[in-house]
Amino acid sequence: MRRHKLMARLLVEGAHAMRHVKPAHPARPTPPADVAQTAQSIAAAQRPDGAVPWPDGHVDPWDHVECAMALSACGLTVPARLAYGWLRETQRPDGSWPRTTGGPEAPTPETVADEAAESHHAAYIAVGTWHEYLVTGDRAFTDRMWPTVRAAIGWVLGLQAPRGEVVWERDAAGQPGRFALLSGCSSILQGLRCAISLAGLADEPQPDWELAAVQLGHALACHPEAFADKSRFAMDWYYPVLGGALRGNAAAELIAQGWDTFVVPGLGVRCVSDQPWVTVAETCELVLALDACGQRDRAREVFATVARQRHDDGSYWTGWQYVNENHYPAERSSWTSAAAVLAADALSGFSAGAAIFRAGPTAVGFDQPADPAACGCEATAADALTGHG
Repeated sequence: MRRHKLMARLLVEGAHAMRHVKPAHPARPTPPADVAQTAQSIAAAQRPDGAVPWPDGHVDPWDHVECAMALSACGLTVPARLAYGWLRETQRPDGSWPRTTGGPEAPTPETVADEAAESHHAAYIAVGTWHEYLVTGDRAFTDRMWPTVRAAIGWVLGLQAPRGEVVWERDAAGQPGRFALLSGCSSILQGLRCAISLAGLADEPQPDWELAAVQLGHALACHPEAFADKSRFAMDWYYPVLGGALRGNAAAELIAQGWDTFVVPGLGVRCVSDQPWVTVAETCELVLALDACGQRDRAREVFATVARQRHDDGSYWTGWQYVNENHYPAERSSWTSAAAVLAADALSGFSAGAAIFRAGPTAVGFDQPADPAACGCEATAADALTGHG
Protein backbone atom coordinates (compact mmCIF):
# COMPACT_ATOMS: atom_id res chain seq x y z
CA MET A 1 0.00 0.00 0.00
CA ARG A 2 2.79 2.41 0.90
CA ARG A 3 4.44 1.83 -2.47
CA HIS A 4 1.17 2.54 -4.26
CA LYS A 5 0.72 5.77 -2.33
CA LEU A 6 4.31 6.71 -3.13
CA MET A 7 3.73 6.02 -6.80
CA ALA A 8 0.73 8.31 -6.85
CA ARG A 9 2.66 11.04 -5.08
CA LEU A 10 5.60 10.78 -7.48
CA LEU A 11 3.40 10.85 -10.53
CA VAL A 12 1.33 13.79 -9.37
CA GLU A 13 3.95 15.98 -7.70
CA GLY A 14 7.34 15.07 -9.03
CA ALA A 15 7.78 12.57 -11.81
CA HIS A 16 6.41 15.02 -14.34
CA ALA A 17 9.72 16.85 -13.87
CA MET A 18 11.44 13.91 -15.57
CA ARG A 19 9.52 14.61 -18.76
CA HIS A 20 10.78 17.30 -21.06
CA VAL A 21 8.80 20.05 -22.73
CA LYS A 22 8.96 20.17 -26.49
CA PRO A 23 11.85 22.41 -27.54
CA ALA A 24 11.46 25.24 -29.99
CA HIS A 25 12.35 24.39 -33.56
CA PRO A 26 16.14 24.19 -33.39
CA ALA A 27 18.55 26.06 -35.60
CA ARG A 28 20.91 24.10 -37.80
CA PRO A 29 24.20 23.26 -36.06
CA THR A 30 27.07 25.67 -36.72
CA PRO A 31 30.24 23.92 -35.54
CA PRO A 32 33.60 25.65 -35.89
CA ALA A 33 35.69 24.43 -38.81
CA ASP A 34 38.03 22.34 -36.68
CA VAL A 35 35.14 20.57 -34.94
CA ALA A 36 33.41 19.98 -38.25
CA GLN A 37 36.60 18.36 -39.51
CA THR A 38 36.58 16.04 -36.50
CA ALA A 39 33.00 15.03 -37.29
CA GLN A 40 34.01 14.34 -40.89
CA SER A 41 36.71 11.99 -39.61
CA ILE A 42 33.99 10.03 -37.79
CA ALA A 43 31.86 9.91 -40.93
CA ALA A 44 34.87 8.64 -42.87
CA ALA A 45 35.11 5.67 -40.49
CA GLN A 46 31.45 4.73 -40.94
CA ARG A 47 30.63 1.58 -42.89
CA PRO A 48 28.08 1.59 -45.72
CA ASP A 49 25.56 -0.19 -43.48
CA GLY A 50 25.76 2.66 -40.94
CA ALA A 51 27.96 1.03 -38.29
CA VAL A 52 30.77 3.13 -36.84
CA PRO A 53 33.48 0.68 -35.77
CA TRP A 54 36.58 0.85 -33.64
CA PRO A 55 39.91 0.92 -35.49
CA ASP A 56 40.07 -2.90 -35.32
CA GLY A 57 36.68 -3.19 -37.02
CA HIS A 58 34.43 -4.20 -34.12
CA VAL A 59 31.30 -2.26 -33.19
CA ASP A 60 30.37 -1.44 -29.60
CA PRO A 61 26.74 -0.20 -29.37
CA TRP A 62 27.42 2.51 -26.76
CA ASP A 63 30.34 3.99 -28.66
CA HIS A 64 28.32 3.75 -31.86
CA VAL A 65 25.56 5.90 -30.32
CA GLU A 66 28.13 8.43 -29.13
CA CYS A 67 29.44 8.71 -32.68
CA ALA A 68 25.92 9.23 -34.02
CA MET A 69 25.42 12.05 -31.51
CA ALA A 70 28.64 13.75 -32.61
CA LEU A 71 27.65 13.48 -36.28
CA SER A 72 24.28 15.04 -35.54
CA ALA A 73 25.77 17.82 -33.40
CA CYS A 74 27.79 18.90 -36.43
CA GLY A 75 24.86 18.83 -38.83
CA LEU A 76 25.82 15.55 -40.53
CA THR A 77 22.25 14.30 -40.47
CA VAL A 78 22.53 11.69 -43.22
CA PRO A 79 25.34 9.65 -41.60
CA ALA A 80 23.75 10.13 -38.17
CA ARG A 81 20.44 8.71 -39.37
CA LEU A 82 22.29 5.87 -41.09
CA ALA A 83 23.89 5.08 -37.73
CA TYR A 84 20.51 5.00 -35.98
CA GLY A 85 19.14 2.86 -38.78
CA TRP A 86 21.90 0.32 -38.07
CA LEU A 87 20.73 0.17 -34.47
CA ARG A 88 17.13 -0.45 -35.50
CA GLU A 89 18.20 -3.22 -37.86
CA THR A 90 20.54 -5.00 -35.44
CA GLN A 91 18.47 -4.86 -32.25
CA ARG A 92 17.59 -8.35 -31.09
CA PRO A 93 14.00 -9.44 -30.35
CA ASP A 94 14.59 -9.10 -26.60
CA GLY A 95 15.55 -5.42 -26.99
CA SER A 96 19.32 -5.81 -26.56
CA TRP A 97 22.33 -5.59 -28.86
CA PRO A 98 25.30 -7.96 -28.91
CA ARG A 99 28.27 -6.65 -26.98
CA THR A 100 30.50 -6.92 -30.04
CA THR A 101 29.81 -7.17 -33.75
CA GLY A 102 32.61 -7.72 -36.25
CA GLY A 103 36.25 -7.23 -35.39
CA PRO A 104 39.51 -9.03 -36.13
CA GLU A 105 38.25 -12.48 -35.08
CA ALA A 106 34.93 -12.28 -36.93
CA PRO A 107 34.66 -13.74 -40.45
CA THR A 108 32.57 -10.74 -41.62
CA PRO A 109 31.90 -7.24 -40.28
CA GLU A 110 28.27 -8.23 -39.65
CA THR A 111 29.08 -11.37 -37.64
CA VAL A 112 28.26 -11.24 -33.94
CA ALA A 113 31.55 -11.76 -32.12
CA ASP A 114 30.19 -11.67 -28.55
CA GLU A 115 26.57 -12.66 -27.88
CA ALA A 116 26.55 -11.18 -24.38
CA ALA A 117 24.81 -7.83 -23.92
CA GLU A 118 25.51 -4.94 -21.56
CA SER A 119 22.79 -2.94 -19.86
CA HIS A 120 24.32 0.49 -20.38
CA HIS A 121 24.79 -0.26 -24.08
CA ALA A 122 21.06 -0.79 -24.54
CA ALA A 123 20.00 2.20 -22.44
CA TYR A 124 22.15 4.65 -24.38
CA ILE A 125 19.93 4.44 -27.44
CA ALA A 126 17.47 6.64 -25.53
CA VAL A 127 20.14 9.31 -24.96
CA GLY A 128 21.06 9.31 -28.63
CA THR A 129 17.44 9.45 -29.78
CA TRP A 130 16.58 12.31 -27.43
CA HIS A 131 19.73 14.16 -28.50
CA GLU A 132 18.77 13.78 -32.15
CA TYR A 133 15.36 15.23 -31.35
CA LEU A 134 16.90 18.18 -29.53
CA VAL A 135 19.22 18.87 -32.47
CA THR A 136 16.69 18.44 -35.27
CA GLY A 137 13.19 18.70 -33.75
CA ASP A 138 12.18 15.81 -36.01
CA ARG A 139 9.16 14.02 -34.52
CA ALA A 140 9.02 11.57 -37.41
CA PHE A 141 12.45 10.35 -36.34
CA THR A 142 11.42 9.84 -32.71
CA ASP A 143 8.30 8.01 -33.87
CA ARG A 144 10.49 5.59 -35.86
CA MET A 145 12.88 5.11 -32.95
CA TRP A 146 10.28 4.77 -30.20
CA PRO A 147 9.69 0.99 -30.57
CA THR A 148 13.46 0.48 -30.48
CA VAL A 149 13.85 2.62 -27.36
CA ARG A 150 10.87 1.03 -25.62
CA ALA A 151 12.19 -2.48 -26.20
CA ALA A 152 15.71 -1.53 -25.11
CA ILE A 153 14.58 0.05 -21.84
CA GLY A 154 12.32 -2.91 -21.10
CA TRP A 155 15.31 -5.23 -21.48
CA VAL A 156 17.50 -3.02 -19.28
CA LEU A 157 14.98 -2.88 -16.45
CA GLY A 158 14.77 -6.65 -16.47
CA LEU A 159 18.25 -6.47 -14.94
CA GLN A 160 17.39 -3.99 -12.17
CA ALA A 161 17.71 -5.20 -8.59
CA PRO A 162 15.12 -4.13 -5.99
CA ARG A 163 17.67 -1.81 -4.35
CA GLY A 164 17.89 0.10 -7.63
CA GLU A 165 21.18 -0.86 -9.27
CA VAL A 166 21.15 -2.49 -12.70
CA VAL A 167 23.33 -5.55 -13.27
CA TRP A 168 25.97 -4.83 -15.90
CA GLU A 169 25.35 -7.68 -18.36
CA ARG A 170 23.40 -10.69 -19.48
CA ASP A 171 25.87 -13.28 -20.74
CA ALA A 172 25.71 -15.31 -23.93
CA ALA A 173 23.68 -17.98 -22.15
CA GLY A 174 21.16 -15.40 -20.98
CA GLN A 175 22.28 -15.35 -17.37
CA PRO A 176 22.50 -11.99 -15.55
CA GLY A 177 25.84 -10.77 -14.29
CA ARG A 178 26.77 -10.85 -10.63
CA PHE A 179 27.39 -7.15 -10.03
CA ALA A 180 26.50 -3.62 -11.09
CA LEU A 181 28.88 -0.91 -12.30
CA LEU A 182 28.72 2.63 -10.98
CA SER A 183 29.68 4.20 -14.30
CA GLY A 184 27.37 1.97 -16.31
CA CYS A 185 24.42 2.63 -14.00
CA SER A 186 25.07 6.37 -14.14
CA SER A 187 24.81 6.17 -17.92
CA ILE A 188 21.65 4.08 -17.58
CA LEU A 189 20.12 6.77 -15.38
CA GLN A 190 20.59 9.31 -18.13
CA GLY A 191 19.12 6.80 -20.57
CA LEU A 192 16.04 6.38 -18.39
CA ARG A 193 15.56 10.12 -18.07
CA CYS A 194 15.72 10.55 -21.83
CA ALA A 195 13.49 7.53 -22.42
CA ILE A 196 10.84 9.02 -20.13
CA SER A 197 10.90 12.18 -22.24
CA LEU A 198 10.54 10.12 -25.40
CA ALA A 199 7.61 8.27 -23.84
CA GLY A 200 5.99 11.64 -23.29
CA LEU A 201 6.46 12.53 -26.95
CA ALA A 202 4.94 9.19 -27.95
CA ASP A 203 2.02 9.81 -25.56
CA GLU A 204 2.83 6.53 -23.85
CA PRO A 205 3.72 7.47 -20.25
CA GLN A 206 5.83 4.90 -18.46
CA PRO A 207 5.32 5.33 -14.68
CA ASP A 208 7.33 2.21 -13.95
CA TRP A 209 10.32 3.76 -15.72
CA GLU A 210 9.94 6.86 -13.59
CA LEU A 211 9.99 4.84 -10.39
CA ALA A 212 12.93 2.78 -11.67
CA ALA A 213 14.86 5.98 -12.40
CA VAL A 214 14.22 7.35 -8.91
CA GLN A 215 15.34 4.09 -7.29
CA LEU A 216 18.44 3.90 -9.49
CA GLY A 217 19.30 7.55 -8.92
CA HIS A 218 18.96 7.03 -5.19
CA ALA A 219 21.26 4.00 -5.29
CA LEU A 220 23.86 6.02 -7.18
CA ALA A 221 23.62 8.97 -4.82
CA CYS A 222 23.32 7.14 -1.51
CA HIS A 223 24.34 3.48 -1.77
CA PRO A 224 27.93 3.01 -2.99
CA GLU A 225 27.81 -0.53 -1.60
CA ALA A 226 25.45 -1.44 -4.44
CA PHE A 227 28.28 -1.29 -6.97
CA ALA A 228 31.46 -3.23 -7.67
CA ASP A 229 34.60 -1.39 -6.63
CA LYS A 230 36.15 -0.01 -9.79
CA SER A 231 37.49 3.10 -8.10
CA ARG A 232 40.84 2.97 -9.88
CA PHE A 233 39.01 3.93 -13.08
CA ALA A 234 38.32 7.60 -13.70
CA MET A 235 34.83 6.86 -14.99
CA ASP A 236 33.75 5.69 -11.54
CA TRP A 237 34.81 9.09 -10.23
CA TYR A 238 32.89 11.53 -12.42
CA TYR A 239 30.09 9.47 -13.96
CA PRO A 240 27.52 10.03 -11.17
CA VAL A 241 27.76 13.72 -12.10
CA LEU A 242 27.77 13.10 -15.84
CA GLY A 243 24.72 10.84 -15.65
CA GLY A 244 22.75 13.25 -13.47
CA ALA A 245 22.64 11.43 -10.13
CA LEU A 246 24.57 14.23 -8.40
CA ARG A 247 24.30 17.98 -8.77
CA GLY A 248 25.04 20.99 -6.59
CA ASN A 249 27.27 20.61 -3.55
CA ALA A 250 27.32 16.82 -3.77
CA ALA A 251 28.65 16.99 -7.33
CA ALA A 252 31.27 19.58 -6.42
CA GLU A 253 32.45 17.49 -3.48
CA LEU A 254 32.78 14.37 -5.62
CA ILE A 255 34.77 16.24 -8.27
CA ALA A 256 37.07 17.65 -5.59
CA GLN A 257 37.66 14.22 -4.03
CA GLY A 258 39.07 12.68 -7.20
CA TRP A 259 40.78 15.66 -8.78
CA ASP A 260 44.35 15.11 -7.64
CA THR A 261 44.09 11.36 -8.22
CA PHE A 262 43.01 11.52 -11.84
CA VAL A 263 43.82 14.94 -13.32
CA VAL A 264 47.34 15.44 -14.66
CA PRO A 265 47.89 19.19 -15.05
CA GLY A 266 48.37 20.18 -18.66
CA LEU A 267 47.79 16.65 -19.96
CA GLY A 268 44.26 15.54 -19.09
CA VAL A 269 42.64 12.70 -17.18
CA ARG A 270 44.20 9.38 -16.30
CA CYS A 271 42.09 6.46 -17.47
CA VAL A 272 43.19 4.54 -14.37
CA SER A 273 44.68 6.02 -11.24
CA ASP A 274 47.81 3.84 -11.12
CA GLN A 275 49.03 4.26 -14.70
CA PRO A 276 50.78 7.22 -16.40
CA TRP A 277 48.24 7.26 -19.20
CA VAL A 278 45.79 10.03 -20.06
CA THR A 279 42.92 9.45 -22.47
CA VAL A 280 41.02 11.96 -24.55
CA ALA A 281 37.62 10.34 -24.00
CA GLU A 282 37.88 10.41 -20.20
CA THR A 283 39.20 13.95 -20.35
CA CYS A 284 36.27 15.08 -22.50
CA GLU A 285 33.76 13.27 -20.30
CA LEU A 286 35.17 15.11 -17.29
CA VAL A 287 34.68 18.32 -19.27
CA LEU A 288 31.02 17.38 -19.71
CA ALA A 289 30.67 16.56 -16.01
CA LEU A 290 32.28 19.86 -15.01
CA ASP A 291 29.99 21.74 -17.35
CA ALA A 292 26.99 19.85 -15.96
CA CYS A 293 27.73 21.01 -12.40
CA GLY A 294 28.48 24.61 -13.30
CA GLN A 295 32.30 24.56 -13.35
CA ARG A 296 32.56 25.90 -16.87
CA ASP A 297 35.86 27.77 -16.52
CA ARG A 298 37.49 24.64 -15.16
CA ALA A 299 35.88 22.63 -17.96
CA ARG A 300 37.47 24.89 -20.56
CA GLU A 301 40.88 24.53 -18.94
CA VAL A 302 40.62 20.75 -18.98
CA PHE A 303 39.34 20.69 -22.55
CA ALA A 304 42.34 22.70 -23.72
CA THR A 305 44.59 19.76 -22.83
CA VAL A 306 43.20 17.50 -25.57
CA ALA A 307 44.40 19.74 -28.40
CA ARG A 308 47.83 18.11 -28.29
CA GLN A 309 46.19 14.74 -29.16
CA ARG A 310 44.49 16.05 -32.30
CA HIS A 311 45.66 14.69 -35.65
CA ASP A 312 45.93 16.82 -38.77
CA ASP A 313 42.86 15.09 -40.23
CA GLY A 314 40.72 16.20 -37.27
CA SER A 315 40.61 12.86 -35.49
CA TYR A 316 42.04 12.29 -32.01
CA TRP A 317 44.51 9.80 -30.65
CA THR A 318 42.91 7.62 -28.00
CA GLY A 319 45.53 8.25 -25.32
CA TRP A 320 49.02 9.36 -24.33
CA GLN A 321 51.50 7.46 -22.16
CA TYR A 322 53.29 10.43 -20.67
CA VAL A 323 56.27 8.62 -19.16
CA ASN A 324 57.24 6.86 -22.38
CA GLU A 325 55.87 9.78 -24.42
CA ASN A 326 53.99 7.54 -26.82
CA HIS A 327 50.45 7.40 -28.09
CA TYR A 328 48.79 4.47 -26.35
CA PRO A 329 47.12 2.68 -27.90
CA ALA A 330 48.55 3.74 -31.23
CA GLU A 331 45.15 4.37 -32.75
CA ARG A 332 42.68 7.16 -33.44
CA SER A 333 39.24 5.90 -32.46
CA SER A 334 35.99 7.37 -33.76
CA TRP A 335 34.41 7.34 -30.30
CA THR A 336 37.31 9.35 -28.90
CA SER A 337 36.72 11.96 -31.57
CA ALA A 338 33.01 11.84 -30.77
CA ALA A 339 33.69 12.64 -27.12
CA ALA A 340 35.75 15.65 -28.21
CA VAL A 341 32.91 16.90 -30.42
CA LEU A 342 30.32 16.59 -27.64
CA ALA A 343 32.60 18.39 -25.17
CA ALA A 344 33.20 21.18 -27.66
CA ASP A 345 29.46 21.51 -28.22
CA ALA A 346 28.73 21.65 -24.49
CA LEU A 347 31.18 24.53 -24.09
CA SER A 348 30.37 26.42 -27.31
CA GLY A 349 26.71 25.61 -27.88
CA PHE A 350 26.83 25.19 -31.64
CA SER A 351 23.96 22.68 -31.67
CA ALA A 352 20.59 22.59 -29.95
CA GLY A 353 21.68 19.40 -28.20
CA ALA A 354 24.61 21.06 -26.43
CA ALA A 355 23.02 20.95 -22.97
CA ILE A 356 21.94 17.30 -22.95
CA PHE A 357 24.36 16.43 -20.14
CA ARG A 358 23.85 19.70 -18.28
CA ALA A 359 20.10 20.26 -18.50
CA GLY A 360 18.59 16.92 -19.38
CA PRO A 361 15.28 15.92 -17.82
CA THR A 362 15.75 15.38 -14.09
CA ALA A 363 13.82 13.89 -11.21
CA VAL A 364 12.67 15.66 -8.07
CA GLY A 365 15.88 14.56 -6.35
CA PHE A 366 17.49 11.27 -5.49
CA ASP A 367 17.93 11.66 -1.74
CA GLN A 368 14.67 9.72 -1.26
CA PRO A 369 14.11 6.31 -2.88
CA ALA A 370 10.95 5.15 -4.58
CA ASP A 371 10.95 2.04 -2.36
CA PRO A 372 12.79 2.60 0.95
CA ALA A 373 12.34 -0.98 2.11
CA ALA A 374 14.11 -2.32 -0.97
CA CYS A 375 17.29 -0.36 -0.34
CA GLY A 376 17.30 -0.60 3.45
CA CYS A 377 16.62 3.05 4.11
CA GLU A 378 14.65 4.09 7.16
CA ALA A 379 10.91 4.07 6.90
CA THR A 380 10.82 7.79 7.58
CA ALA A 381 12.04 8.36 4.02
CA ALA A 382 8.77 6.95 2.76
CA ASP A 383 6.83 8.86 5.38
CA ALA A 384 8.34 12.12 4.18
CA LEU A 385 7.01 11.50 0.68
CA THR A 386 3.67 9.95 1.50
CA GLY A 387 2.79 12.06 4.50
CA HIS A 388 1.98 8.95 6.53
CA GLY A 389 3.77 7.44 9.50
